[in-house]
Amino acid sequence: MRDTMLFALPGNESITGQLASHLKAEVGEIITRKFPDGETYVQFVSGVSRKKVVLVCTLDQPDSKIIPLYFLAKTAKDLGAESVCLIAPYLPYMRQDKSFKHGEGITSRYFGELVCSLADTLVTVDPHLHRITSLSEVITGKYAVVHSAEQIGKWITKNLQRPLIIGPDEESIQWVSKVAKKANAPFIALDKTRLSDEEVAIRVPDHLTFKDRTLVLMDDIISTGETMIEVITKLKSMNHTKPVCIGIHPVFSGNAFINLMQSGAADIVTCNTIPHKSNKIDISIALAEGFRELYR
Repeated sequence: MRDTMLFALPGNESITGQLASHLKAEVGEIITRKFPDGETYVQFVSGVSRKKVVLVCTLDQPDSKIIPLYFLAKTAKDLGAESVCLIAPYLPYMRQDKSFKHGEGITSRYFGELVCSLADTLVTVDPHLHRITSLSEVITGKYAVVHSAEQIGKWITKNLQRPLIIGPDEESIQWVSKVAKKANAPFIALDKTRLSDEEVAIRVPDHLTFKDRTLVLMDDIISTGETMIEVITKLKSMNHTKPVCIGIHPVFSGNAFINLMQSGAADIVTCNTIPHKSNKIDISIALAEGFRELYR
């Protein structure tokens, strides 16, 4: 794609290189830095006139990233770019899709409006949707949602024997069912009650038997890790084997990764939607295909 140029925001160099290889596109050079007063400076070193500009930036810790993205997108258009695409493997702010308390805002919608104001198109991986059924309810522009189920299923098939996929709650069924199908494995979903932002209660039915199975505990986002830690604690109390933990988006706030390993996980495996040492599942091919779909 000779008319396409990819630009990696800091920390996104690896996946940008993979995408460029898949798309047979050029990686351009940008400069981003902070002024002494904390304001953001951006500059395109590579020419972008008449180019499809692709900004690659996963959006964990989003508040520090959105201003550079916005400035780069606007600058690209001022310099004559044909279009601006944002490839954000992880898309944040999708949880708050309603006002739970008086005075709260619906930040998923606001963030969607912000994304649409800076990019003509969006490519992302398995957004964390709750009460809404489609990203179109918060993204009004053109977008492509790509799914990680095939890549996760392939990893499980290659690396684990007789897997049983476990979702921590009913909400996880949308992910674990697809992965289980790709891995040709059974799955179950547990019951979860969220007590606070960092505390959950999990119920594992007593009648379940996991004999001779490799337990695979899966969720879309691993943030504090408390959900998986609670499941592992329950499984240990019932004398079940240590599960392999798989997450699509390795947010891992604070000491979450260490805490999860120390709780008794056999292994922690994630997709490379956010750079982390647990990344073992590559979704760059799916992201490249999502981009192609938008520009066919």
